[in-house]
Amino acid sequence: MIEAEVHLSLHNFLRSQAGFPSWPHHLTMARLVARALRVGRSALIQVGAVCGYQGRYRTSFIASALMWHGSVIIVATEAVQQRLLRVEIPRLQQWLQVNKPIRTGDAWPDSEFQGLLLTSPEAWLKGQLTSSDNFPPGIPTIIDGVDDLEDWVRHQLTQTIQPQDWDQLILACPREVDAVRSAWAELTHEIFQHPANPYECYLIAQSEADILTRLCGVLESVEGIPTIWKEFCQQFSKLNDNSANLPIASPPPLFWSTIARRQGLFSLHYAPMELGSILAPIWQRQPVVLVGSALEPETEAPLFRQRLGLDDVTCLKFASDSQSEAIQLHIPYQLPLPNTPEFQAAFIHKVRTLLCLSATAPGLTVLLVGDVPLKAQSGAILAAEFGSRVQVEKTCLDDNGILVSGWEFWREHQAVLPAPQLLIIATLPLPSLENPLVAGRVAYYKRSHQDWFRLFLLPTALNELQRAVAPVRESQGVVALLDSRVVNRSYGSQILAALSPLARLNYLDPSLFAQGNEDNSV
Repeated sequence: MIEAEVHLSLHNFLRSQAGFPSWPHHLTMARLVARALRVGRSALIQVGAVCGYQGRYRTSFIASALMWHGSVIIVATEAVQQRLLRVEIPRLQQWLQVNKPIRTGDAWPDSEFQGLLLTSPEAWLKGQLTSSDNFPPGIPTIIDGVDDLEDWVRHQLTQTIQPQDWDQLILACPREVDAVRSAWAELTHEIFQHPANPYECYLIAQSEADILTRLCGVLESVEGIPTIWKEFCQQFSKLNDNSANLPIASPPPLFWSTIARRQGLFSLHYAPMELGSILAPIWQRQPVVLVGSALEPETEAPLFRQRLGLDDVTCLKFASDSQSEAIQLHIPYQLPLPNTPEFQAAFIHKVRTLLCLSATAPGLTVLLVGDVPLKAQSGAILAAEFGSRVQVEKTCLDDNGILVSGWEFWREHQAVLPAPQLLIIATLPLPSLENPLVAGRVAYYKRSHQDWFRLFLLPTALNELQRAVAPVRESQGVVALLDSRVVNRSYGSQILAALSPLARLNYLDPSLFAQGNEDNSV
């Protein structure tokens, strides 16, 4: 069977590679992927945050894909595709002596192609979510990095009414120019009444919904309106219908606006609230192997599978290496809670203390701040004291640089930055209710009488936290988590479990940051 062939060939390959980065689960993962290809049964694999950050696991599924006799699609970001094309695939092709054709592109080459196609998440999802035949059904598909799959899908399904679309609507509806211009002006006035927030986006308020309802009513009798407006009005009608009639199981789309204040312009957006019913048919068209890093504490990842409509799949989760991946974790007990006025001053003081204690230690220091105003203020205050060592969301850093970053920037650039010797986390990465996508989903959970914190906010924070800390595990560095909710709230135990393996630090002194020090933890 293909599983045995892959196991033997990969085993011999790994033994032949002197200095090859070790991972104890290569053979297990390769066998599972090979079985999925042979049987046609989908699988969900969690490789762990550290392995996900390092990308070592990709050797396993590439070996299975190359040795499988049929066609395979690999869905991965452009950066991962380049790594596979330049390193992983040539190395394995040479050892395995296989000449399987390799292509990259946004569509399946032709009906005769019996090779390996590398494509982007955007291209693959577009092909699956539309009526196009870019990707024929039945071709086994491996999707890498599914921690971000939900965001990829929401981005693909988001539709936007841009400022220029109003001009197109006016040209298409010469008899309704006054009504369109009036609605545009009223919406502009209402939307710009919103107070500024870090996201510059807002859920559609009732006053704005009333204006859009009147506009869609006018457009209903007009023929030849632009398709984007026709679809917008069709979706917007569901918002009004749901207010009284539709069941909770059929939530309406989420509508929000974004503002460009300097230009005096706004855009309207909408996207589905619930993705499971949209995605469920996709998983039935072909066997899929979904590979993520740290989706959930449970092997079966029930919340992730429910949100994405994944039903009958084989689930596997690999354990962390407790010896080599442990971090040193410091959580102060006396800091004020993040939502109090006293937090900022205490936070800055604690950051100064940590930076001074680690001043003689070589290596990068990263300060993760999710709050946008606090991030800017922290960067300015620290730059005044520590000079050009401090950079806010830049990748060109000194050897002993101090990077002040938000969560998204750190996630996107941590692979090209050195592993930090000290990672300071201001607050837990709980999604902000100021973000309309977050607020809208929370409102949906509330209407459904579901625990929105434990079903949505906390799992999102746990995944983000584990991925952010992964680079520190390489150097067994220090993580300072300055959010006292970890010790004061009932969910703190789940935070600590997600950060394991770890060694708690009861005190801080300069010796803690000496390389190779392992004797100061309790």
